[in-house]
Amino acid sequence: MERRTRRVALILLCLFSGPRLVGQETPRRPSQSQAVQKQKHIAVKDDVQAIGTRNIGGRGLGNWYSPEQEIGIGREYSQKVEGAIDLLADPVVNEYINRIGQTLVRNSDSKVPFTIKIIDSEEINAFALPGGFLYVNSGLILAVQDEAELAGVMAHEIAHVAAHHATREMTHSQMFNLASIPLVFVGGGVAIAIKEATALAMPLTLTTFSRRFEAEADYLGVEYLYQAGYDPQAFISFFERIQALEKQKPSTIAKMFSNHPQTGARIRKAQVEIAKILPPREAYVISTSDFDEVKSRLAAIENQGHSRPQDPTGPVLRRRPSADHDNPGVDDEHPTLKRRNDP
Repeated sequence: MERRTRRVALILLCLFSGPRLVGQETPRRPSQSQAVQKQKHIAVKDDVQAIGTRNIGGRGLGNWYSPEQEIGIGREYSQKVEGAIDLLADPVVNEYINRIGQTLVRNSDSKVPFTIKIIDSEEINAFALPGGFLYVNSGLILAVQDEAELAGVMAHEIAHVAAHHATREMTHSQMFNLASIPLVFVGGGVAIAIKEATALAMPLTLTTFSRRFEAEADYLGVEYLYQAGYDPQAFISFFERIQALEKQKPSTIAKMFSNHPQTGARIRKAQVEIAKILPPREAYVISTSDFDEVKSRLAAIENQGHSRPQDPTGPVLRRRPSADHDNPGVDDEHPTLKRRNDP
């Protein structure tokens, strides 16, 4: 009887478990947590919705420095920088640039407050010190075509701070000097003045950041630009014009970008990123009347003029084409710009 019971149990086991070969594992269904994990972004920095809660290169991830230490380092070097350059004192231009910068910071991964100032220089440049000290050259403001382009360059520099690139480099090299500070373009006269004032052993060129960090700043900067409501294509349009300048003056531009990813490559990577991880929106901010006013005011200051054009119009938005193509006049009262660089 006992032997018969064992035979029945064995038969039932085989029926329910199915055939199994020796050494072969029984296939398992993925757990719910595994299925959810597959739906998540592969990398944390791809999750735009998590901006502000992400730890991009913070302490413990190849970075020995706390936010307080970063602020102290940045403040020390900001004093040296400001002792070597001329700052633009105009309150209107400063308030405008600070407003753009703080909007981008609020839509970034930065954990430190930002101090933003304008350097009175015709050079097309911007750079950021660790701990949130951001400098924008007046020449950059005059060179960009709209507010979104200006915000794109500033977002790139904010990304360097948010991702702790300077202190990660410091952790790696156990040393730091102003040659580690990223400039968007060539250092020029401002860089030489800073070098002389701080008695640096090496010239202040573009940056000694690795190309990996520069590419990451591009990547994060485009996200911050998008999160702040700006058209992310502005980053591409700005560098497309720089690419055209490369063809006109190849020797000069080659020096500018000696440590940055090549312009064509960074344009293509930004295009891939925008298509891959940035959900499309109905409208983006491209420019505002404030930008036009500040740019005109700044040009007047540079020319020692006093004109201030008044432009009462509001923000310029780019809108997706309306589904009602048969009635083109339906949305005529809203500001509309033609889409740029659309696939």
